Amino acid sequence: MTWINELFGVQKPIIGMAHLRALPGNPLYDEMGSMRGIVEAAREDLESLRRGGVDAVMFCNENDRPYTLHAGPEVVAAMSSAVTELVRGLDRPFGVDVLWDPIAAIAIGHATGAHFVREVFTGAYAGDMGVWSAEGARALRFRREIGARNLRLLFNVVPEFAISIAPRPQEQVVKTAVFSSLADAVCVSGFMAGADVPLEELRKAKAALPETPVIANTGVRLENVEQILSVADAAVVGTSFKKGRQTLHPVDERNVAEFMAVVRKIRASLPD
Repeated sequence: MTWINELFGVQKPIIGMAHLRALPGNPLYDEMGSMRGIVEAAREDLESLRRGGVDAVMFCNENDRPYTLHAGPEVVAAMSSAVTELVRGLDRPFGVDVLWDPIAAIAIGHATGAHFVREVFTGAYAGDMGVWSAEGARALRFRREIGARNLRLLFNVVPEFAISIAPRPQEQVVKTAVFSSLADAVCVSGFMAGADVPLEELRKAKAALPETPVIANTGVRLENVEQILSVADAAVVGTSFKKGRQTLHPVDERNVAEFMAVVRKIRASLPD
């Protein structure tokens, strides 16, 4: 049994995304709705995810477009405040993702009592955010400095909206993420939120990391969840849970419940 099964209490856990509205300082921030509007909208999504039966929740600033590589203090403060309020009484594990700043994610995760963070910690890329060099070594030292060693780090090794400057075979990327960069788990993604994970890349990652959790990070749907979970140890699901299955729409509890019913059937067929 891996740490991920122990934390979530089930095989093949599903982490549902709670996408916050744009935070203060960002182009799409709604001054009229203010922070109260952000929290209330996220609370509705959180309740839909909870009632629909997801195993964990991850909070993300998905609407802070266009994305940056370093979150400002206004984002860290606002997201910390919102997540702290939202998780009061939450009865399942939760995590934090700040696009695309691992230091901010670790700081918010530690301050709010999160169990994990998801970020791009390794590699060098070029894409929508310009030239991007991850700072995993700094991030892990920061985690140690603030006393957050129990905060699990999910390494997204296929960052959305960008391409590697020095591409390597998938099995090499994931092995070095664990060996030299100390990943607790590896996330394999499509090219953006909602895009399918190439199944062959997922297989390569799991074959290279038989003892480390490998997570399908995007594009998991009713139509492919059985196939995906035959390889992956867990899945992050956002778009499939939304109304109209559109990434930035509110969560639809019926979509969540239908999806999780299929997942429970998959789990029932697994060996103990």
